[in-house]
Amino acid sequence: MGTITTKDGTEIYFKDWGTGQPIVFSHGWPLTADAFEDQMFFLVSKGYRCIAHDRRGHGRSSQPWNGNDLDTYADDLAELVGKLNLERAIHVGHSTGGGEVAHYLGRHGTKRVAKAVLMGAIPPLMLKTPNNPAGTPKEAFDQLRAAVLADRSQFWKDLSMPFYGYNRPGAKVSEGVRNSFWLQGMMAGLPASYLCIKAFSETDTTEDLKKIGVPTLILHGDDDQIVPYADSAPLSAKLLKNGTLKSYEGLPHGMCTTHPDIVNADLLAFIKS
Repeated sequence: MGTITTKDGTEIYFKDWGTGQPIVFSHGWPLTADAFEDQMFFLVSKGYRCIAHDRRGHGRSSQPWNGNDLDTYADDLAELVGKLNLERAIHVGHSTGGGEVAHYLGRHGTKRVAKAVLMGAIPPLMLKTPNNPAGTPKEAFDQLRAAVLADRSQFWKDLSMPFYGYNRPGAKVSEGVRNSFWLQGMMAGLPASYLCIKAFSETDTTEDLKKIGVPTLILHGDDDQIVPYADSAPLSAKLLKNGTLKSYEGLPHGMCTTHPDIVNADLLAFIKS
């Protein structure tokens, strides 16, 4: 575990486990690097080096007012990669982290990158616009912002249900997982909790996806209630030069935690391919 300090003075916390080819994880909103511990522990045991950072404003990183946007998130990731001097890295991004990875690759290139994985990821664009008529209306994101301001502690508790598919009939609910989600959410500062909503909902990564030439795996559950499947994964796959789409019947947004054995096996197979 360690920190780096970015060019604007923000301290970014990261954990760095193992040795071997580096795998870099970018987490979703409002979580932390801890959201990937199931994947990291598994892959380190297979001989890889796993690195995961807390995005600025989240977890154990600084909580600046400025920089809660995808441009800065991507630049922070580039600074982390540069300061750790990572080569042939495999970047794995979940949800907002998937947008961070796509924007990092589009903005900074793939010189240090071997492969990428987008899981339950926000690209190409979540917001409903004239060019993206199947997207989510802005009013839905306004409701998220209002809930964060009104009582974000209760909101995180409520959000954990659809995030992990625990609101589905017959779902086996883990209160431990829900508590972990709440704890990670409460570690995020209010500026990031609020401002990141605009970042993940309104940033169009279409041009970033078109630039990515490295092999890219897209993993997405078709029962994702946070980032709807039809308006994300298939569209991203079409834009990528070297993309592979794998969908999971009935799996939720938080499938890294609810179904780690399935996700871990597919990650390892792609990494080794």
